[in-house]
Amino acid sequence: MSIESGSTDYTTDGADEPDWEPEGGDDSGAVIAAVARQIKLWREAAGLKQAEFGTAVGYGENQIYKLEAGKRIPRPEFLDRADEVLGAGGKLSAMKKDVQEARYPKKVRDLAKLEAEAVEIGAYLNHNIHGLLQTEEYTRALFDVRRPALSPDDQDRYVSARLARQEIFDRSPLVTLTFVLEEVTLRRPIGGRMVLRRQLEHLLEMARLRHVEIQVMPTDREDHAGMGGELQVLKLRDGSAVGYVAGQLTTRLLSDPREAQVLDLRYGIIRSQALNPRESLAFIEKVLGET
Repeated sequence: MSIESGSTDYTTDGADEPDWEPEGGDDSGAVIAAVARQIKLWREAAGLKQAEFGTAVGYGENQIYKLEAGKRIPRPEFLDRADEVLGAGGKLSAMKKDVQEARYPKKVRDLAKLEAEAVEIGAYLNHNIHGLLQTEEYTRALFDVRRPALSPDDQDRYVSARLARQEIFDRSPLVTLTFVLEEVTLRRPIGGRMVLRRQLEHLLEMARLRHVEIQVMPTDREDHAGMGGELQVLKLRDGSAVGYVAGQLTTRLLSDPREAQVLDLRYGIIRSQALNPRESLAFIEKVLGET
C-alpha cells in the first residue's frame, strides 16, 4: 500500500461529517447511485408507485424519493425488505456489503484501510478509551456528549463505523495491538457508572487476548513522554510506518519516515513509563472494584 509522503488531515471517527450524503473524491457516490437506480428499476418493474412501495417497506414516500435519487444511503435492513417486497431474488440484498462500506465517512474508510495493512498498531490515549477497545454503549455515549449535537441517524452511522473497525481483532494472521491508557480514561464515567463498569470488564477481556497488550499510565507519574497529546503508530506489511496525532477536529496522518520514527520512539518511551501489562490488568481490576 503506497502512501504519499507528507501530512494530510483526517478525522478518525468521521464525527465532523455533516450528513448521510455520499462524499466526493472516491467511488462511494457511484456505488450509492448504482444501488439507487436498481431500487427504482425493481420498483417500477413491480408496478409500484413510490408511496405504495414506501408503505410496503415501512418508509415514507419522501424517504423513498431520496433513496432512489441517491440522496440517502439505504440501510442493510431496508435492502433486505426491499428485496423481499420487490421479488429481487437476493439481488438487492447482495449489495449490502458495498453499501455498508459506502455508508462510512471516507476518513473512517481511510483509517480502516491503513489498519487492514497493519501488522502492528500502538496507541496512546489520554481522554477516552481507544475506539478499538470500546463497547457499543460506551461508543454511543461518547457521540451522545459531542457538541454540536449529532442527529440520531448520524450517531448511528458513526457508531457502526467505529465498531466495524474492531474486526481487526479477528484477522489472520493476528495483528499485534498495544494500548497505553491514561488512568483518567478508566475513571471518567462516560454514559454513567454501569456503562463504565461494562467498559472496564470489556477491557479485562481484551487484555487477556494473546495479541493484545493494555497498559495504564497512572496519574501520579512524574516522567511522562506523552504530554504532547495522544498518538498512534501503525507498522505496515511493507515495512513502512505511519503515525497519527490527534487534535480537536482532526487527526494528522504522518507518513514522512522521520516523523513516524519520532512517534515510534516517543510511544516506546511512554510504554516504558506506564505500568506493565500484568500490573495494568491488576490496576483495571482495582478500578472496576471501586466503580
